Amino acid sequence: MTFTWTDLITLDLAKVNEAATEWKTAAEELAKLHGTVRDGLVKKSESARWEGANATVTREFVRSAAKEVADLQREAKSIHAVLADAHEELTRIQKQAKALADEARQGDPTHNPEPDPGLLVSDGGGGKVRVESSICDAKGPNQRTQDMIRWYADTLAGLVTHAAEVDAAVTRALRASHGADAHDAGHAEYTSLDQDQLPRAMKLAALGGDAKPAQQAELRRLWQSLSPDARMQLWTAHKDDLLAAGLLNPTVKQVASDRGSGKHGAADIEWNDWVTRTKMQALVVLADGGDLNDASRHMKHYLDNTGTPMELPVDKMLTDNKGFQAHVDQLFLQENEKQWREQALTEYERNGGRPVVIPVETRNEGYYFGDAADRNWYYAVGGAQSNVTGVMTVTPGADGKPVVGLDYQVNVWDRYNWDQGKGVTIGTFEIPDGEPSQQHKVGLAQEFNMAGSSSLKHYELGSGSTPPTPDDPGRAGERSDPGRHARDGGGDIDR
Repeated sequence: MTFTWTDLITLDLAKVNEAATEWKTAAEELAKLHGTVRDGLVKKSESARWEGANATVTREFVRSAAKEVADLQREAKSIHAVLADAHEELTRIQKQAKALADEARQGDPTHNPEPDPGLLVSDGGGGKVRVESSICDAKGPNQRTQDMIRWYADTLAGLVTHAAEVDAAVTRALRASHGADAHDAGHAEYTSLDQDQLPRAMKLAALGGDAKPAQQAELRRLWQSLSPDARMQLWTAHKDDLLAAGLLNPTVKQVASDRGSGKHGAADIEWNDWVTRTKMQALVVLADGGDLNDASRHMKHYLDNTGTPMELPVDKMLTDNKGFQAHVDQLFLQENEKQWREQALTEYERNGGRPVVIPVETRNEGYYFGDAADRNWYYAVGGAQSNVTGVMTVTPGADGKPVVGLDYQVNVWDRYNWDQGKGVTIGTFEIPDGEPSQQHKVGLAQEFNMAGSSSLKHYELGSGSTPPTPDDPGRAGERSDPGRHARDGGGDIDR
């Protein structure tokens, strides 16, 4: 079956559950029948005091019948396990898809400075999802709305693909369980879809940083589908590879916080625009010499007019700004610690005390770098969105008690722009409100996306210790930083 958006949201999962229940009943009844055959016919046949050709044939027939019943019971049990797993997975995917579609249609009338319009969601065919703004504007949707459209379209299409992959895994498992001979039961035995999905996940994880974007996306979907026990097997075998393949990339919305300056290059260049550009170029040099290295680097990239994304040095942001580090520790770690630990221990107990892995991701929250406290990051990003993604592991400790560990990273993103009303003043050097944004409108500079993640940190939940400090960023961004030239240059992503 080729899944489409319509297929996913209209899928009748009650029928899948009904089929799973029927196969469970069949497996239970066959187990009873096998017990009767084994303890009745087989025992009587084996213990009977009779000899000859008839006795030999009869005993073999009884043994064969008992084996066939046992094979049928195993096959029914296997089919039930696969269907039950599929029902749970598809229910989760469908529920998430419907909730996101409703969220997109509603928009956000409370967003400042302008409300987010509702978006229209429809089937795009071929597994794609079409998302459009419900408001018709001759200039087209603004930058924030464009980002919203792209995020919803990609995320919903990813759910359609995920459902199709689960369906394909079920098909393979059922075929392997049933075998090619309709008159011979008892082939591959399944206890869950892990047996189909884990080998594929292992293969993709082994690619590490060489995994292509489509392979990385499939790996993240498999990671979500695997049981906590299977995730532990994958994590133990390929932890570094998984991290290199972007397993902890955030899935929450990464969109511009406002509408931006408008369409790039839509206005004509005037003499005053060249004057502003010269002043901004001078400001790049001034800021760089005044310990505003990141502010200088970002403004330079804006004036370079490429629009390519730039990587944010998150370890440096956390080290430079203690308020930002406290923001992360309090809102993302301490606020979630109790709930995460309870969730992890529940899964550990459900798995019989065997090690488990549970992925976690926080909501995204904004943080504003104030002018007075941190002029460098104030002019480099202003306000930025951030969240934490991680992996919880539960393993038996030396004393037999479970230890809950969290490997996590901090993610930060923003869009570099100069909205109308934004200006810059450094010392006695001033560029009035609106002039920096005009550079984008006339095509002399270009807005760009910024994103980055911190180094991986480890934290034991429930230990009473404070969250770990960020890694020392060294000379990142400073004039003596040997990698600075590459980050200031061209390419798909400046590093």
